[in-house]
Amino acid sequence: MRSFPAPSPVRPMAVPVRDPDWSSLVARHGSPLLVLDCGVLGAQYRALADALPGVRLHYAIKALPEVAAIESLAQQGAHFEIASEGEIDLLRAAGVGPRRTIHTHPIKRPRDVVAALRFGVTTFVVDNAHEIDKMVAFRDRAEFLLRVSFRSPDARCDLSRKFGCQPGDVEGLLARAAKSGVRIEGLCFHVGSQSATPDAHVHAIDACNAMIRAHAEAGGRRLAVLDIGGGFPVSYDGNAPSIGEFCAPIRRALSRLPAGTSVFAEPGRFLAAPAMTGLSTVIGKAERSGIPWYFLDDGVYGSFSGRIYDHTSYPITVARRGPTRASVLAGPTCDSIDVVAEEIALPELEIGDLVVAKMMGAYTSASATRFNSLPTTKILVLNRPSRTVRPARSTYGDGLGSWRRSGSVRIDPGSPGRHTRQRPSPQRARSKRTSTR
Repeated sequence: MRSFPAPSPVRPMAVPVRDPDWSSLVARHGSPLLVLDCGVLGAQYRALADALPGVRLHYAIKALPEVAAIESLAQQGAHFEIASEGEIDLLRAAGVGPRRTIHTHPIKRPRDVVAALRFGVTTFVVDNAHEIDKMVAFRDRAEFLLRVSFRSPDARCDLSRKFGCQPGDVEGLLARAAKSGVRIEGLCFHVGSQSATPDAHVHAIDACNAMIRAHAEAGGRRLAVLDIGGGFPVSYDGNAPSIGEFCAPIRRALSRLPAGTSVFAEPGRFLAAPAMTGLSTVIGKAERSGIPWYFLDDGVYGSFSGRIYDHTSYPITVARRGPTRASVLAGPTCDSIDVVAEEIALPELEIGDLVVAKMMGAYTSASATRFNSLPTTKILVLNRPSRTVRPARSTYGDGLGSWRRSGSVRIDPGSPGRHTRQRPSPQRARSKRTSTR
């Protein structure tokens, strides 16, 4: 069993008391516009760190692949999860070193591994025999986690259908890796994005706990790491539990792991979603079959791409007041699928009115396209921290080896706490995005 520290009080989230003047921002920077608030991003990180004390948080860059977001989280003490060479380039631009990074794509070309190794990443993920065989060429320079599949009916996006071995195949794959000299240092899983309950996390942790113990009892190499993935929910409609409430059963499950087990997590949506707001303008209006249609300068081929790829409806507000009707908000492209919202209660809008969409930080700009040759939406950065700020050095160390040397990281199963934060690299690169401090 793992041991735990006394809980520390939960810190209040430093979310701004009121929104910026959206109209002024649009007047100055144009529409459509995405507004990234690094203060909110940092508050989300601290809230999750308090809810999962002792867990090393690796930001899933794919959720919001912005240099400003990476820089801000690095200064909070975050580590990072990558899956491509492009994401390595973002880390370089943000001045983040490779020892704070794990590469978690289970299926990789040899050149992908070479690129990551050249950057300095040494931890990768595999999930099948072919991938283990492919990694033999890199066995002297890298160590690996074995990804296990745990399907979750409560997750908005199922991430265990495409990736992960079946639990029953774990022991055979571990044996194959050992025979090949491929060092498997632990297990990992991802139950899916935007989980409605922590039940799947708890089940997966308990199942991995049993596998880790059974492997040790059979004389196998010690599995010292468990990566519990992401899936931590945010509230798009006011119905999600607080992160402390959601993580309480997860903390209890983690407390049952063997002493000295190092735990990672890969939050993306929870950190990024509340940190960005989308601003768009009504550019046209019409009546279709008795229903008001309002056409915006951003749509599902742009910042609202998460309507399609992420199955997400965003909280939308307008400044205009009056009697409401069920209406349609449509995007600017010539494709009829470009519909942002249907049957949304709106007052009568006028051309030029501003439409504000909250919770637009995760899987929005990341999956936007240039369909119809429309430009992607500009991102305005607010509250970007000074690049001279450096957090205290983390007790985690820089890689799996450091975790093994330092022993157990203590977690309080009953109450949130906090963990120390790692110093980012002093190298900094200027983001190409618009920034206001």
